[in-house]
Amino acid sequence: MLQNKILSLPLVLFFAVAVFFTACDNSGTGSDGSMGTMTVEMTDAPIDSADAVNVFIERVEVNNAENEEEGWIVLNEPQQSYNLLELTNGATEVIGTKELEPGTYNQIRLILSEGGHSVEVGGEVHDMKVPSGPQTGIKLNIDAEIEPDIEYVLLLDFDASRSVVAAGPPGDAVKYLLKPVIKAKEKAITGNIEGVVDPAEAQPVVYAIDDVDATEPDTLASTIADTTSGDFKIIGLEEGSYDVSIDPRNDDYQSETVEDVSVTIGQSNDLGTVELNQQ
Repeated sequence: MLQNKILSLPLVLFFAVAVFFTACDNSGTGSDGSMGTMTVEMTDAPIDSADAVNVFIERVEVNNAENEEEGWIVLNEPQQSYNLLELTNGATEVIGTKELEPGTYNQIRLILSEGGHSVEVGGEVHDMKVPSGPQTGIKLNIDAEIEPDIEYVLLLDFDASRSVVAAGPPGDAVKYLLKPVIKAKEKAITGNIEGVVDPAEAQPVVYAIDDVDATEPDTLASTIADTTSGDFKIIGLEEGSYDVSIDPRNDDYQSETVEDVSVTIGQSNDLGTVELNQQ
C-alpha cells in the first residue's frame, strides 16, 4: 500500500505543475502562443471645394487598457503626409499593421504633427492647424476583437468635407483648421455600392444616404465619380438600405437619386449605369 502511494506521488506533482503553467498562461496569446494582426486602412469622403487636403500622420496607436492613459501600443510610425483626396472612389491606404496579443482593443488614435497639414484651394496652398492634435491625438472608440491567426482590418473613413474648416474674421486672409471627423468600422462587416455615371463630364459627387429616417436623412459616405470613365465606388457601408444621390458639379446636368439600394456584408451592389439628364 505504501509503495502504491509513493509511486503515485510523481503523477500528482506532474498534474500540479501542469495546472500551474496553465493558470499562468493568461497573457492573452492563443493556446499555442499565436498572435493576431490588426491592419488599419484609411479612405476619404471627398470635398469638392479643394484640390488637395494633406494630413501628416506621425503615429498610429491602439489601446487595450481600462485606463486610457496607459496601454497604448504603436502600430506604425508613418511620419508621412497623405493627400486625402487621393483616397476616394474605393481607394485606401494602409497606415499601420502589427501583430498583437489576442484580446479587445477599445481605442485607436492618430498622432498628427504640429505642422505639415495643408489644403489647396483654387491653386493656392494654405497651411492648416490642428487644435490639440499633437498633444492628445485623434481618439476613436473601436472595440476591436483580435483573435489568434486572424487579420482584423479597421477602416478609417476620414471625412475631408467636414474636417476642413475655414476660420478667421471676414475680410482677412482665409485661414483653415483641420478638425478631423473620422468614422471607424470593421471592414469585414461592411459592403459596397458601385456603378457608372453617364456622362462622366457631369463630374458628379455620389452620396450614400441613410433612408431609414426620411425626416432626417444622414449622408453616411460619399465619393467623386471618375471624371474620365464615370466609375464610382463607395466602400465601408454597414448592412442596410440606402438612397444613392448623384449630384453633378457640371450645372448642365440634373441630379438623380436611386432609392432603396441594399448593402450586404462582404458584397458590392453594382447599380450598373446611371444616366443623367441635361437641364
